Amino acid sequence: MHKKPIIIGVTGGSGGGKTSVSRAILANFPNEKIAMIEHDSYYKDQSHLTPEERVKTNYDHPFAFDTDLMIEQLSELRAGRPVDIPTYDYTAHTRSNKTLRQEPQDVFIVEGILVLEDKRLRDLMDIKIFVDTDDDVRIIRRIKRDIEERGRSLDSVITQYLDVVKPMYHQFIEPTKRYADIIIPEGVTNKVAIDLINTKIAAILSETEASETKD
Repeated sequence: MHKKPIIIGVTGGSGGGKTSVSRAILANFPNEKIAMIEHDSYYKDQSHLTPEERVKTNYDHPFAFDTDLMIEQLSELRAGRPVDIPTYDYTAHTRSNKTLRQEPQDVFIVEGILVLEDKRLRDLMDIKIFVDTDDDVRIIRRIKRDIEERGRSLDSVITQYLDVVKPMYHQFIEPTKRYADIIIPEGVTNKVAIDLINTKIAAILSETEASETKD
């Protein structure tokens, strides 16, 4: 009998620490079959647009994501079938022709700024987590990351934050907090919250193993 995987949604604003929280959970279960799937992998293909049009894409809007494909692939993984996850080329601003083969696992962490926005996606999740971090902390982290890792200028990061990131956060991301089972203030530095989540996952895993033994 196929064992249905645990699906954990982790969301929060850009620079809020959701990736660090996801990695802390992954690191706690090194011997389990556990994997992270990022919503960012499902940015829509934009190969039909000119490079000038592609640059104008609002990556913080629900329309930027091919969430239908993510739901379809998560459903396949839940049924025990492998999928080929798309990859996104950030320099060309469109989907690349490479895919990543994802095998079925016992636990999937589904991470991204808008993973709680679509009810169909929420309904696939066993645990929904919102990482809640102050706006000022998030913009400082984003400035550091985009300048150091993405070669952006300070002005361009601030302009994008004020024009797109902040308004989209308040319009689409923050309202999804109401759907979360757990809200983690301060992200990965909140050791108590991370321990509670890891304990819950461990309990679900051991329950599943116990029921399998009975079968």
